[in-house]
Amino acid sequence: MNTRSRLLAALALLTLSAAGPGAHAADAPAMARDGVLVTPAGMTLYTFDKDPADATRSMCNGPCANNWPPLAADKSAAPTGDWKPIARDDGGMQWSYKGKPLYTWSKDQKPGDRSGDGMNGVWHTAAP
Repeated sequence: MNTRSRLLAALALLTLSAAGPGAHAADAPAMARDGVLVTPAGMTLYTFDKDPADATRSMCNGPCANNWPPLAADKSAAPTGDWKPIARDDGGMQWSYKGKPLYTWSKDQKPGDRSGDGMNGVWHTAAP
């Protein structure tokens, strides 16, 4: 993990621990805000209907993952509560929540945007 990644991870943990009611435990990779899961930076997280329940792999790879970047997990990440890291086809790791891999949407421009909700009838905001 490079220095920038370490700083971002530390900031994420500080943000999560200070988030207060509605947030997940400080070791969770995301938090609840306004009824949806968001990254520590406040970007909306999404689920993909084509991912099977209790997925051990993501069905969104290649060009799909360019549009729907996975919520990256560190190779050393361990399951915690409802959170579990899963392997990706590209060799990376991705966080899943309650068995569903999580993604951001490349067209969301700022925290709170939810422009991917309902996209193609298969993308939905991730609920806590």
